[in-house]
Amino acid sequence: MKKLLFLFIVFVTSLLASSVRPADAEFISDKNVLRATLKNGLRVVIVRNPLAPVVTTVVNYEVGSNEAPDGFPGMAHALEHMMFRGNPDLTADQLAHISAAMGGNFDANTQQTLTQYNFAVPADDLELALHVEALRMRGILGTDELWGKERGAIEQEVAQDLSNPEYLLYIKLLEAVFKGTPYEHDALGTRPSFDKTTGAMLQKFYHTWYAPNNAIYVIVGDVEPQATLAMVRRLFENIPSKKLPGRPAIHLQSVKPATLQMSSDLSYGLAVITFRLPGTDSRDNAAAQVLGDVLSSHRGDLYALVPAGKALSVEFALGSLPKASLAYAMGTFPKGGDGAALIKEMHAVIAEYVKHGFPSDLVEAEKRHEVADAEFEKNSVEGLAMSWSAALALEHHRSPDEDIEEIKRVTGADVNRVARKYLDLDHAIVAIMTPEDSGKATSSSSYGGHENFTPKDAATVPLPDWASAKLAKLPAVPESTVHPVVMTLTNGLQLIVQPETVSDTVNVYGRVRNHAGLETPEGQEGVDQVLGDLFSFGTESLDRVAFQKALDDIGANESAGTSFEVDVLTKYFDRGVQLLADNLLHPALPEKAFKTVRKQVVDSVAGLSESPDYLSQRALLAALFPKGDPALRQATTNSVSALTLDNVRAYQQHVFRPDLTTIVVVGNVTPDQAKAVIGKWFGDWTATGPKPETVPPPVSNNVASVIAVPDKSRVQDKAVLAETLGLNRYDPDYYPLQLGNLVLGGAFYATRLYRDLRKDSGLVYAVQSQFEVGKTRALYEVEFGCDPPNVSKARAIIERNLNDMQTKPVSVDELQQAKAQWLREIPLSESSVSSIASTLLSLATRDLPLDEQTRAAQRCSTMTAEEVQAAFAKWLHPADLVQSVQGPEPQ
Repeated sequence: MKKLLFLFIVFVTSLLASSVRPADAEFISDKNVLRATLKNGLRVVIVRNPLAPVVTTVVNYEVGSNEAPDGFPGMAHALEHMMFRGNPDLTADQLAHISAAMGGNFDANTQQTLTQYNFAVPADDLELALHVEALRMRGILGTDELWGKERGAIEQEVAQDLSNPEYLLYIKLLEAVFKGTPYEHDALGTRPSFDKTTGAMLQKFYHTWYAPNNAIYVIVGDVEPQATLAMVRRLFENIPSKKLPGRPAIHLQSVKPATLQMSSDLSYGLAVITFRLPGTDSRDNAAAQVLGDVLSSHRGDLYALVPAGKALSVEFALGSLPKASLAYAMGTFPKGGDGAALIKEMHAVIAEYVKHGFPSDLVEAEKRHEVADAEFEKNSVEGLAMSWSAALALEHHRSPDEDIEEIKRVTGADVNRVARKYLDLDHAIVAIMTPEDSGKATSSSSYGGHENFTPKDAATVPLPDWASAKLAKLPAVPESTVHPVVMTLTNGLQLIVQPETVSDTVNVYGRVRNHAGLETPEGQEGVDQVLGDLFSFGTESLDRVAFQKALDDIGANESAGTSFEVDVLTKYFDRGVQLLADNLLHPALPEKAFKTVRKQVVDSVAGLSESPDYLSQRALLAALFPKGDPALRQATTNSVSALTLDNVRAYQQHVFRPDLTTIVVVGNVTPDQAKAVIGKWFGDWTATGPKPETVPPPVSNNVASVIAVPDKSRVQDKAVLAETLGLNRYDPDYYPLQLGNLVLGGAFYATRLYRDLRKDSGLVYAVQSQFEVGKTRALYEVEFGCDPPNVSKARAIIERNLNDMQTKPVSVDELQQAKAQWLREIPLSESSVSSIASTLLSLATRDLPLDEQTRAAQRCSTMTAEEVQAAFAKWLHPADLVQSVQGPEPQ
């Protein structure tokens, strides 16, 4: 649940209803936003976005790790977890079942200054989501017994993050930059502090800070604002306000320069120069944001270290807090490379900028990107809700518009002034993280231990009247709002157009059907990686910098490869597609860049081949697929070193063909307009020779094995259980398997694996169960992380659950809940332009009808428990699971 949230920026116009009491409601000019402050101090903002019949609600409590008691840095995070353990009027099981029935899309996160709870639900279920949050604002069940169960889960979250080297680097940088202030630790918490935490402490923290007058409620989606506000009043206005204590003071000390040396299990090294920049409360915050953007520009001198071969990648990141921001330039270098040399290069670039200033055209370009990106934010209901939440609760602005207006006013002189003041290289924190080996993978035929475990049968959970009345019956199959127009150009390119008018943008997504394992000539493994990296070097007519400038001039975001995309304002649709087509069909592929990229890929492959992540994935694939399978082909240092530029050009000509390409256009454009523009720039693209094979052959079932990969960086084991299945995407059993998977792991405590592994035992923080089914082959996978002594216990619980799915029908309540979740996920999947496009591309490239979601829902609504049982009995073989564990030796 805990996330590191970096601010979203959005420019949005808004809807509002006509008559509300002027004493506590305010309307802004356009008709999309309604604001109100209730009598108890709860601030409410309702934003209408009709992209899909969906709504996202975010309760922003203005409390985080800053307010945690001394010695208990994770108190706010612990309370966030306990909010899902129920309250006096809603048990944890009831909350989980209601959430699952609404589609299962809910989450929470804790930061230094804020704790957020968000629901994404069909618009018809808005009142249920409001009711849940109103009850949670009234009280919690913070008992020692419940905390004792939840403590195991949150400690596994701690172990998960402490197993991530980049997180370890992040917390060291926080401590160094913000030493002596509440900002010096993030919200995660520690095992020792959680072991000392009690239910009474959690209750006290809740009753101190969780109050309507300490919260901002953001509601975004296809709603009628006045009616929504009336519901909020009815459910929230009689919750009493509270007298809030003072906030801890932030007294920033000067940053003391230091150099941190660390090691990791990563396949690459990290070189970081860290600064403290202005926070969101500062008048210089907008200039600092633009400064960060300019330093990240692909036309800038910092990024130029990559095409020069001096770094594998470079970025500049900015994470803002009210009183200050953590900012850093981060470069990656290959295993065996010189991190200190990369620090020196980045240092020189930043020093030059500080001394002579930034090019004014780069400043203006990044301002254009900020304005355009704000318009793109309207293309996601959930993203827009989080943008408004960030603007109101983190930046303390009246709307995201305010941030954009401040950015528009930033000048080159402002950026240079902020750079001179804050990019103080004499007081920077330097960190170098060097990769090291952890050892080789080992394997055996048995995992060597079986735990006795009998899971509870799923019990009927009686819902409160306000929820049961709504959820008692299975909803009807929802009508999709996506009605694409499908066309085929004369060259065989498939074009799919979905008009949307929620923003003044057009998003173009494409995919070339391909399979590197089938299409790569023998001995040229890695040619696809080299080609992929060369697309960023521009086109035959525009070199790398000129091509990026052309994108900057229109505020477009573009990427090319076998999956490609351009996001552009509507008025620049034609120009954006022209640039995309030029990059995809006429890449520059310069000789000098090829040699640089080939060396970078060689270095990356060398480091990757010895990293625990790669060794674990490689060993798992080798255990699942037969020798010689295309999934097992891999790049080596020798195969990449032997590549020539002619090899890369030949591969590009062989793989990139219009008759293997699908383009999806979603946005403020008509089908005829889209066809004209796509045809103009892609219509002359031709293919020669027979189509290459892009679909791998079926595979037989694997045999059981156990893989152990040592990893010195991890304190928690990462475990994967997997097996090959004999079915394909067109098999009728695909649907009952997916429905059964929702029973297993589709919605938190309401599903079997979360109930048994987290809610009742606290063995894991998260568990993921999924079927990956393609045209010819399928996999079943379960992934979880836990302490080494508990790997066998967790596996036993998973196996017993799979055996139960095979030997007895799921309960009536479980089946209905899974069906309700499936049905309500349809509108949720259409609540962003990217998810609409992703679904359409996935269906088209699998040769499925584009209304497949509706057809599947109709099939799901009539499915029986016996069909689910039969499908699991036929296809799954729990005794044949391959187990891969990365980390300390499992037990």
